[in-house]
Amino acid sequence: MSEVKISAATRTEFGKGAARRIRRDNKVPGVLYGHGSDPLHLTLPGHELLLALRTPNVLIALDIDGKTNELAIPKSVQRDPIKGFLEHVDLQLVQRGETVTVEIPVLTEGELAAGGNLLEHVLNTLTVEAEATHIPESVTVSVEGLAAGSSILAKDITLPKGAKLAVDEDAVVIQVLAAQAEEAAEGEEAAEAAAEA
Repeated sequence: MSEVKISAATRTEFGKGAARRIRRDNKVPGVLYGHGSDPLHLTLPGHELLLALRTPNVLIALDIDGKTNELAIPKSVQRDPIKGFLEHVDLQLVQRGETVTVEIPVLTEGELAAGGNLLEHVLNTLTVEAEATHIPESVTVSVEGLAAGSSILAKDITLPKGAKLAVDEDAVVIQVLAAQAEEAAEGEEAAEAAAEA
């Protein structure tokens, strides 16, 4: 997992007006918390933070006011619902060697069995525990040849080295459904043909 260095500044102004001024300067207000310390209010560079957040669970090396260096992972990101720009970010303080609980995206590969089956992601992410500096970016699951009625449970997924499941191991992550829309359409066509005859 890569580490992204970002320079941040502590902020002393709070409230909506201060947050608007920060955003006008293409910066993002944020809070750094964890390890029993008081929350630290920060101003972060908007573009650099946006690029960093493209990687799920990115490890951010914060250079705060050029004095202190801290490691953090994003815990909550608020975006403008229309324009999509970053409005606020909560960062959790982490240390090397510390175990953290994060959600990683579940990706699939392979083709389902023939027959127009549908793949349903019951869980789009998997909650795992991992060392803070070795958080997996995602987990890939093979669905090759799965037929309708098949499902993949959390315990069936091979996790990257050093990661442990933090959800019920019998939780359904992916299931394969029979395509009902096509069957219904075929039934309607047969009914229409019978009515015309």
